[in-house]
Amino acid sequence: MQTTPELEACTKRLYEVTRDNLPLCCPMPSMRVWNAHPRVYLPIEATGRTICPYCGAEYVLKDE
Repeated sequence: MQTTPELEACTKRLYEVTRDNLPLCCPMPSMRVWNAHPRVYLPIEATGRTICPYCGAEYVLKDE
């Protein structure tokens, strides 16, 4: 069984996500969370963009 390596949480300023990532939260499930802020769910469906109130990371919804 092959596993996907975890990403460092809250290290980038811009993340591109797809509808497969919804509902969107920061940090995302694929990120290490031991040293990150509390997980918060972010509304992105209406505008296609959102910013995390904790770390300031911007998330952009890309068409698949």
